[in-house]
This record gives sequence, structure tokens and C-alpha cells, in this order.
Amino acid sequence: MTYAQPSSKLPSQSVVYRMILCSLLLLTTIIATAQPKQNSPYSRFGIGDVGDRNFYYSQFMGGLGASYISPYQINVVNPASLGHLSATTFDIGVFGELSGLKDRSDEIYQNVWNGNLSYMSLAVPLQNKLNDILDRKERDVTVATAFTLMPYSNVGYNIATQDSTDNLGAFNRNFSGNGGSYQVLWSNGVKYKNLSFGINLGYLFGKIQNVRSLRFIDRPSSFQTIGEENIEISGFLYNVGLIYNHYFNRADYEEKKATLLKTLSLGLYYNSRTNFNTSLSSREFGVSQSGSAGPILDTLTVNNDVVSQGKLPSELGVGATYYHGEKFALGVNYVATSWSDFSSDFVNNPLNNTTKLSFGGFYRPNYKSVTSYFSRVYYRFGFHYETVPNEVLPENMGETVRDVGLNFGFGFPFFYQRKISHANLGLSLGLRGQGTAIEERYMRISFSFTFNDDEWFIKRKYN
Repeated sequence: MTYAQPSSKLPSQSVVYRMILCSLLLLTTIIATAQPKQNSPYSRFGIGDVGDRNFYYSQFMGGLGASYISPYQINVVNPASLGHLSATTFDIGVFGELSGLKDRSDEIYQNVWNGNLSYMSLAVPLQNKLNDILDRKERDVTVATAFTLMPYSNVGYNIATQDSTDNLGAFNRNFSGNGGSYQVLWSNGVKYKNLSFGINLGYLFGKIQNVRSLRFIDRPSSFQTIGEENIEISGFLYNVGLIYNHYFNRADYEEKKATLLKTLSLGLYYNSRTNFNTSLSSREFGVSQSGSAGPILDTLTVNNDVVSQGKLPSELGVGATYYHGEKFALGVNYVATSWSDFSSDFVNNPLNNTTKLSFGGFYRPNYKSVTSYFSRVYYRFGFHYETVPNEVLPENMGETVRDVGLNFGFGFPFFYQRKISHANLGLSLGLRGQGTAIEERYMRISFSFTFNDDEWFIKRKYN
């Protein structure tokens, strides 16, 4: 593949800069006014709604993390991709999301805006290609390392149901939860000729709170029962990966007989089941509002700092991406996660295994254009189809909850400190749980900056 930087800033870029600035201001406003947590009933399963480790440029292509390589973009899904990194890269992403819930009666009963910082990552090649050019040196081995902070899972739900019996009359049940977990990753990738391999080492930490309550409507003098669980999570994560590149016309490209290098990348990553630690504090109590002096509290049970262990599932991802130089790329990605292997003392019901299939790519009209800025823009597109790790209960007979979505995005090149970098802006539209008891629709606007710098570790030369 070839990568070039335009030699001068074009006047038309000022329009794009305004678009980037307006998009950033819009997302900042959304996040500032958004509710601090999501409201997705599916986040009550396991340790929450597990986030996508693909950075936004990849999510706009459906999520091609198993095989996608780039000299100027960070990919921590498969750490082997870091071996292809040519410049020091810093990537930061934010999002704003509008989600709506609908029950079987086709009544949309809640729309929620939420938003947050998605990830921060810094990747550094341990050698500088400018030094190699000046020294007229060709390397068979390249190495890069990256440090990333991003969410692992999010918990945010508020579910209310109403029922009645002949003896007790009408009563309300309420289930709510909030919190989540984060991961800090140290990623390393090594490339040797056409083969690259890598490893992610990470630390998982976070807090989750689950609350349930039962209130009898027709018996105002009775106690309202409330149960609270506060769970602290910690543990270590890892995964390993491989990427192999096959070049269809490398000889012709090096001999200048071909202008575009045609490449196929084949990728694989895997992690086995890993342990994590939990510390559970819980209490169950009753509250009555009938007392003349105020609420009456009756504590039923209390447990403090109950320590136990759980297991996170194993995961296997495979993918293939074809690159037609810098003109376009197309890829497919498949991930299988064994959530049936998940275990924890605060999750009583088994979870179903999940899969995710993604397809997407980018189109770039002419990355060498000096007259048309928009010919150098990345136009990204993607599709994903995945299943959700919901609980397997007798009443749903292993009902499968699906998440289907379309993704679109742009990669706008811009100059920062005389280096070419990118602003990535995209839209994701999705539907989760169609045909089930609760259907969730979402629209997510995502934005990220990718800054590149090729002057780290450069050798200064003097005449």
C-alpha cells in the first residue's frame, strides 16, 4: 500500500474545518446535556453491555479489527496490527447517542440521550522510518507499543412492572442499575516481513450497583422492600493476535509497473477464559411511610465485602481485508464469544454464546489530489449483525436477541503541526431485540481525532 501526504493546504479545507468544529461543538453539547447513564434493559445481563474495542474509524466500517492494518491508525482489537504503524499516533473519541425503547404494544415509552468519552490511546513505533530513509536502511522487523483507556462494559437500566394478586392487590416491581467497568490496555505488535503478531495485556476495574424494590399499591401501610447490591470488579485481561499480508502485485509495484499495491490481510485473535475478582456488599431492608414521625426502616439482611471470583468468556475473532492501494478497501469480520462460560456469584442465570458478523470498507476517490480536498477524504461504510448475551431462562426458551446496524463515516485529513492527521465523523443506526419483549432503537453520532507525528526518536544530523 502507498501513503502520501499533500504538499500544501488547500483553501477549500477551511469549509471542512468549520464542519469539524461544528460537529465537535454539537457532540460536546450533547454530552454536556445528556443523562449520565444509558437506559438499556440488555445492560442488566452479565457485567453489563460490553463495549466495542474497535476505534471509530473501524466502527464506521462495521468493525474490521481482526484484520485491518494502517500506518496511521491504532487498532487494539488485534494487537498484531501495531507492527504496521509508521508514526506516533494519538486517538481520542467521543459519542452522543439517542436510544428509544418499545414494548410489544408498539408504544415507545422512553427516549434517552446519553454521551461520553469513548477512549484515549497513544501508540508509538519503536523505530522511526525517517531515520531509515536517511540511513538508506530497510528493516525486516518493526515494533510498536500502545497504551489505551476505554470502557469494558456499561450498566444503565430502569425497568418497572405492575402486577396484582387477589390477596395483596396491585403491586409494583422496579429493577435499576448503573455503573460499569473500564480497561487499561498495554498493546505490543511486531511485524516480520509479511507476518505480524501481537499481544494485549490489560487491567479491568469498575463498580456496578443493582437495586430492586417491591411496593404494594393497595396496602399503603405495608413495608416497601428494597434490595441493593454494590459490586466492585477487578482482574487482568489479555489477547493475542496474528496478521498475514499477501501482496498480489508487489514486484510490479516496486518496479513502478503498477501504481496501486493490491494487498489481502488475513487476521486472527484469541483469548481464553480469564478470572476476575469481585467484592460484593449488599443489604435488604423495608421502608414504611405510615409512621407519624417519618419513614420507618427495617433492615432485613446485610453483607459487607463478600469476596469471590468469576470468569470472563473466551473470544475468537477472524477477518480478511482487501486493499486496492489507497483507492478502496473491503473487509469481513467474524467474532464468537463463549458467554456460556461466564460465571459470577452476582449472576444467577446462564448467558447464551454470541456471535458478530461485520462487513464494510472505505472509498477514497484520489488521495493524491491537489485540487479537490474531498477527493482525499475517506468515505467509510459498514454493516454489523450480532447477538446479545441475554440470560437463558425457561420462559424464553433460549430466545435470541439480535443487534443489527448500519454505519457511515468520513475521515477528514487536516494538518496539525505540519503533519497530516484525521478527524473521523460518523453515524450508526441500529435495532436491538426486534420481535422480543423489549425493542431498542438507537442512533449514535461519533467523533474522534487521530493525531500523527513522525518526529519521535528521530536522529538529528548536522553537516
